[in-house]
Amino acid sequence: MPGQRTPKKDPHSGGKSPAPAAEPSPAPQTPAVEEPTGPRVSVVLVAYNQAGALRRAIQALEGSKERERLEILVVDCGSRDESPNLDTEFPAVQILRLPQHFGATRAMNIATRTAKAELLFFLSPDVEVFPDTVAKLADRIEPDQNLAAVCPLLLDETGEPTEQAWSIPTKADFGAGRLRPAAIDPAQESAPVEYASREALMVRKQLVRGMNYFDERFGEYWADLDLAMQLRRAGKKIIVHPQIRATMHAGEDPLAGDPVASSDFVLGAAEFLGKYEGFWAGFAFRFGAILKALFAFDFKRFGLLASGEKMGSQAGR
Repeated sequence: MPGQRTPKKDPHSGGKSPAPAAEPSPAPQTPAVEEPTGPRVSVVLVAYNQAGALRRAIQALEGSKERERLEILVVDCGSRDESPNLDTEFPAVQILRLPQHFGATRAMNIATRTAKAELLFFLSPDVEVFPDTVAKLADRIEPDQNLAAVCPLLLDETGEPTEQAWSIPTKADFGAGRLRPAAIDPAQESAPVEYASREALMVRKQLVRGMNYFDERFGEYWADLDLAMQLRRAGKKIIVHPQIRATMHAGEDPLAGDPVASSDFVLGAAEFLGKYEGFWAGFAFRFGAILKALFAFDFKRFGLLASGEKMGSQAGR
């Protein structure tokens, strides 16, 4: 048509019109990294009339690395000091107040059922963690499914290691009134142990649930020993990491001199022996303790052992 311009042809195109330019491909999108939700570790402190020690322990935890990923649960076992009101000083700490001392085992179960994290760190109010203690323990246990529990090395106030782990006790050990301590070299990277106390013990919550929680036939004492035995039977490991540390302060035992606690200690040992060495082993141990109290004219202790009084019983508190 007149006035219409014919488009120029590319001499290299063989007479064809050039193809339209391709649209540029969009840049690949980097997948969004999901931020972790919920706590990584639930720290559980069982306390009874230990306000000063509890305050120190919480202050140390508040200064922990990754504090925002810690849930701090305090189970107060009917304290008569200021312990139940420490949440006014530490509003991010949850205090579960019990009306009386039902024993540490029940308190630990209450906290375990309440805890939101999959890692539980049972901690004595007498233990003061370092800023990196909790995070480093979590880093050790999370990747290794064979690890059931991990512990820091506990140091006294002079910096010397304290007794914190033992061999699984036998009837002879209980009868002699002593446990066989595990040798832990502070220079080691890790030290497997048979039995570690709940003074500073991080364990997988799924394992506690899997054993139907802590056995409440134990009152104040030996639930941690029962846990160690359960883990041993399952082929799981407990490891002390000497390069991860915390300070164990020499605190006064709030149950010292309590006759029910003393009875509970013996009855718990008898319960353990009966559970793992047979009924007669537990019965013989308990019966021997009853006779010993009788021959010592300790009629209060005799009555408690004979009746099976443990922490939290209405008759004993």
